[in-house]
This record gives sequence, structure tokens and C-alpha cells, in this order.
Amino acid sequence: MNKVKIGIVGLGRLGKRHAYNLANLVPGAELIAACSPIRAECEWAGTELGVPELYASFDEMLEQASLEAVWIASSSTYHAQQALAALDRGLHVFVEKPMGVTLEECAEIERAVQAHSNQVFLVGFVRRFDPSYQYAKDLIEAGKIGTPFLVRSQTCDLDEYAEFQLEFVKTGGGIFLDMNVHDIDLARWFVGSEIAEVHSVGGSFVHQGFATLGDADNTVCLATFKNGAIAVLSASRTAFHGHDTHTEIVGTKGILKIGTTPRKNRVEIFDSAGARTDCVRDFYERFEEGFIAEAREFVACIREGRKPEIRPQDGTAATRVGMAMTESFRKGTVVKLQI
Repeated sequence: MNKVKIGIVGLGRLGKRHAYNLANLVPGAELIAACSPIRAECEWAGTELGVPELYASFDEMLEQASLEAVWIASSSTYHAQQALAALDRGLHVFVEKPMGVTLEECAEIERAVQAHSNQVFLVGFVRRFDPSYQYAKDLIEAGKIGTPFLVRSQTCDLDEYAEFQLEFVKTGGGIFLDMNVHDIDLARWFVGSEIAEVHSVGGSFVHQGFATLGDADNTVCLATFKNGAIAVLSASRTAFHGHDTHTEIVGTKGILKIGTTPRKNRVEIFDSAGARTDCVRDFYERFEEGFIAEAREFVACIREGRKPEIRPQDGTAATRVGMAMTESFRKGTVVKLQI
């Protein structure tokens, strides 16, 4: 079977990882084109990965490259318009989260995916592809913890990345859409219901610059589901020990805890500083297996003519809840969702 010819747009911190995976670690994929308005990033793709076709314009890449699929890892505000353009050209589409930064964008994508039913469309909810999260889902489906009724989930980035995030917030979706979007998706996935109400609190406790942009560096949200279950979703830009993502699912017959200690490996260090374990440094180190697995699933779906489990409706739901969390934080009130 011929390899799937893919073009990637966005070669930033995460985009480079995606490009490397597609070029080297995904059987059945052929990365033939890369696009970035930053010349040095395109040069990196050509020199380091041997990508033959390099473009500064996404539209130019769509016009000139002989693509079968597009991998979108650009800034959040461009995700929807680029996904729609690629779908309209008959291409398969992978789009990083968030799928859209407005509900109108999400609705457009849902309609476009339905209209192009022969094309594969996948939103990058990478934690669903992490082996530990997949195992937890299997245990829930098998009834091992009874009925889930409480999810606690957090995403915490190293404080040293805060300056970069301060710039990213200006064009991104803010702390809830950019960081908690995975926690939102996991909570829905584990509980099997839609979030009906949110109450968010937080502030800029370490970096005041986020407050001037209407954002925060630490937040907590209490969410209730349509079926009565609850979730506590938190985010932090100021972790000093490492990237700390973990999730706990409480059921009527048991509890699952995933990644409670963000260990780099199973080595324990005993020295003059005491006893400790090293921590993972960033989200990619923690979810490297998941990123590779989602890329392989995208290509496999194209080659096998099947659809992924993650639907555009999941992307819409995550955006809807993230926007409601942002509204609740800014207004200081409980926000009920229209579902």
C-alpha cells in the first residue's frame, strides 16, 4: 500500500515534534511538505528531516503540493480556517487542539466533516492515546470501579515556560482552552456525559502579566455533568518541579489514579539532598508515546478506510466547556451550558 503524502503547517515547539514523528516514526506516512512563515523553521524541516517541499504560505502549500493529508499544528486561531480549507480540497485532516476557538468555527467544521464523509478528520486529544489513560478507560468500561462520579484532573507546566506562554496567550485561547482542554476531554470520556455547569476561580499569583491579558497563571474549576457526576479541573503555569499532569477517577466501587507523581523513570535518588525521583520536564516528554500513537492512528485510519473514535463533536464540546470556564472566571459567576 502506498504511503500517505502529508503536509504539516506549524513548526513551533510541538509542531517540530509532530514533524519528526511523521518523518521517522510513523509507518505508512511520507512527510513531503512543511509550512511556516518563519524561514528558519522551514529550513530546519529541510535540513534535519529532509522534507522536499517548503512553504511560507499554507494556501500555497495546498495549491502546489501533491498532498493526501494535512497535519495542522499552527497557532490556535488558525486551526479552524486551515482545517476547513484542507477539507474543501478533499484532504484528510489532523488538527491540534483546540479544534476551534469559537463555537461558530466548531459548527462549521462539524458541517464540513459531515459533508466530506470519505475523509478522515482527527482532533489531537493526545492523552486518549497514552497507554495509562487507555488502560484506565478499559478498566472503567469493564466496570472495575463501578460508576464514575468524580474526576480530578490537572495540567501544570514548568514556571520557566511562563514567559513563552505570556506571549502565546495573546493569540491563543487562554489557560482554560490551551491547558484544560485535555482535562475537559478526559473527564467527558471517563464519565460518559456532558458538562452542564462550571464555576472557575483563579488569578495571576506569580506572573502579573497574565492578569493584564484577562488570563491567569493558576486556576481551578468545579464542573457538574448532566448525569450528576462532578469534576475538579485545575491548571498551573508555575510548577517548579516539572510538568505535572495527573488524573483521578472515583467510582462507586473503586478509584483509579494516573500519573500522581510525574516520575521521569523508576530511578530513586538517595544523596545529601535526601530521597527523590526526577520529574518529566514538559508535556511532550510525559506523552511521547501518545503523540506517536495518535499519528499512527491517523495514518492507519486513512490507509484502512475507517474513522477514528474521536469525533469533531468532541472538539466542539471541549471548546464549549473551555469557553464557559473562561466566562465563569472573568465574571466570577457560575455558568450553565446549553447542551
